[in-house]
Amino acid sequence: MHINIIKRFIFLAVMVALGLSVNGCTTPPPAKIEADPTLLRVGVSPTTPPMIYKQNDEIVGLEADMARALAKFLQKSAVLVELPWVDQIPALLENRTDIIMSSMSVTPARQYEIAFSKPYFKSGLMILTKNVQKFTFITNVETALAQSITWRIGVIKGTTGEAFVAQKNIGAKAIKSFDTQGDALKELISGRIDVFVHDAPMILMMAAQHQTDGVKPLPFMLNEEYLAWGLRKSDTDLIAKVNAFVDQAYKEGTLQETIKRWIPMAQ
Repeated sequence: MHINIIKRFIFLAVMVALGLSVNGCTTPPPAKIEADPTLLRVGVSPTTPPMIYKQNDEIVGLEADMARALAKFLQKSAVLVELPWVDQIPALLENRTDIIMSSMSVTPARQYEIAFSKPYFKSGLMILTKNVQKFTFITNVETALAQSITWRIGVIKGTTGEAFVAQKNIGAKAIKSFDTQGDALKELISGRIDVFVHDAPMILMMAAQHQTDGVKPLPFMLNEEYLAWGLRKSDTDLIAKVNAFVDQAYKEGTLQETIKRWIPMAQ
């Protein structure tokens, strides 16, 4: 990703953060919502702007918009069930939710437990750092991995960022796992970690919102990931309908419009 594109994205992301592109969403209901044929119980962890997060006590973001559109397609009402990230798959399997729409990447480990809809977005992992001047010579994955032995790396528990760092066995100086990206950001700003590895849309939004703190992303992706919505394997009818929604939204252009609204530099 070219640095000028990232700068442009940061400017536009700030506009989103100020509310120029925000659509309100229903206040999250209690964690326990009984199954109802008129409802689509959507599991969300609203801590990852611009995908799904809270603004003025409302849940907003790309996933919130898509949840409402999907519910309308299914002739249901969307109910956003707010959950910790680590509880998303257990809640789905225990029938506390009907679908996970919370910026979840498709991985083999997750596919072992749940089904996924057709992917709706290609993303990847990026690196956020505070002292970007020290990283100017790091321009690709290879140089990043080579230098990572000197880094204290922050990741979020249960995410592909954590899995990537673990699988690469990079021998980092330290690897710290956090519950939320807000926690990781505080540690980065305070200098207690050197880099934060997380999904690109969230990294870019954090950079936009915290420019005065000096945090910036390195201008490349560490990998490629596909985002999709999680469903129970036994819900074959719902899986088919959700896939039909993805196909229709893509054909009509509404999917691309929603993505562009929240992630202006998306390809």
